[in-house]
Amino acid sequence: MKKILIEICVGTSCYVMGASELMLIEEHLSPLQKEKVEVKGTTCLDVCQNKENGHAPFVRVDGDVYANMNVERLLHVIDERIRHLE
Repeated sequence: MKKILIEICVGTSCYVMGASELMLIEEHLSPLQKEKVEVKGTTCLDVCQNKENGHAPFVRVDGDVYANMNVERLLHVIDERIRHLE
């Protein structure tokens, strides 16, 4: 079964802007969600250089980059991705 890959930028800017909380996302996932998600920290997604990409923290989900991410929004993205897998 293919898992949804969540890459959380833990570079300095992202980390202090909330990525440290995002790295604990698995604590907020249901058992079903945990089976379908893989969470990884990454040193940099190289998107913060361009202001048009938004602001930290950045998260990449299966190749799509999201800016200004928080736990609530990430849970929503995960739910949407799981629905598309079924």
